[in-house]
Amino acid sequence: MRIGIVCPYSWDVPGGVQFHIRDLAEHLIRLGHEVSVLAPSDDDTPLPPYVVSAGRALPVPYNGSVARLSFGVLSATRVRRWVNDGDFDVLHVHEPAAPSLALLACWSARGPIVATFHTSNPRSRAMVAAYPILQPALEKISARIAVSEYARRTLVEHLGGDAVVIPNGVDVGFFADAEPRAEWQGGTIGFVGRIDEPRKGLPVLMRALPAILERRPQTRLLVAGRGDEKEAVAPLPAALRDRVEFLGMVSDEDKARLLRSVDVYVAPNTGGESFGIILVEAMSAGAPVLASDLDAFAQVLDGGAAGQMFGNEDAAALAESAAALLGDPGRRADLRERAVRHVRRFDWSTVGADILAVYETVAEGAGAVAADERPFRPFARLRGRSSPTGV
Repeated sequence: MRIGIVCPYSWDVPGGVQFHIRDLAEHLIRLGHEVSVLAPSDDDTPLPPYVVSAGRALPVPYNGSVARLSFGVLSATRVRRWVNDGDFDVLHVHEPAAPSLALLACWSARGPIVATFHTSNPRSRAMVAAYPILQPALEKISARIAVSEYARRTLVEHLGGDAVVIPNGVDVGFFADAEPRAEWQGGTIGFVGRIDEPRKGLPVLMRALPAILERRPQTRLLVAGRGDEKEAVAPLPAALRDRVEFLGMVSDEDKARLLRSVDVYVAPNTGGESFGIILVEAMSAGAPVLASDLDAFAQVLDGGAAGQMFGNEDAAALAESAAALLGDPGRRADLRERAVRHVRRFDWSTVGADILAVYETVAEGAGAVAADERPFRPFARLRGRSSPTGV
């Protein structure tokens, strides 16, 4: 099957959506499918052979974060050329409700389209306001996937229609088989995420750390991610700052080793999460998970059975739970055992099969699409021509 996948966010700034698309593409390629991924990226970014650059992206505030997106006449030209050259059996776009390549691809495409919705945002005024612009593109979508019940709910409430829920996938074996690193073991708490993005929750963890160290003085916090390290530890008393070790950006291999090494993985995220791929990665690696009680996290953690939860933004509750877990190897072993059983449903062997079933369904129904259907051309008037590319 010839499959085109559209990534809305810049390939050179790692994130959960990019990782999901990368892993999906590589899983499909291993199964023998022909896959091309279109993504924004800087000119000097090294890309896998299956990724085609759509040019540089610009930072845009989106869903409590800053997303790097490509949108406009030049992007539309590149999208249309890629779609036409690809002659895909199925086009799989991600986040088509954002002003991104995915939306442009929907406008340009003529064949069957599958769309995955990742965003969970119950009060998105922007999405409601943009619906008249989005509607022509969304009506062309043949099948919709939501990565969680909360992403599905956002879609239903803001854009109408419905979606099948298929979670993000993880190569469980990759994390389970990683070798721990001795220097990251022994009374360690792990955190992976962008340091300077408040919704990832590192400030909450920093507020909790003094109380954790009061009860468990030998504890170390290992932080993997980009951001201002000095600013991150500024709230801590000076005497405690050496208990935090910043690892910077780490490779996938080192992330897996980190998760295999820590005694507790803490996810103190404060909101804007529709899934929580890092929780699945941590469970796959056998790290006992302590997470804020976001609805999406509760779903990933089987209602709290596969990981312990604390009140969102409650640093005192986080500290109490973390200190208790660090001092209770039996409880950690129980969480690890439950997580290892639960996480199998997120392995690509399951998730990939579910996505392929959607592809096959829309491909089989492609004959119902009228041969002379014309794509929606939003930039034609801007260029004064009959197409957004002028070709």
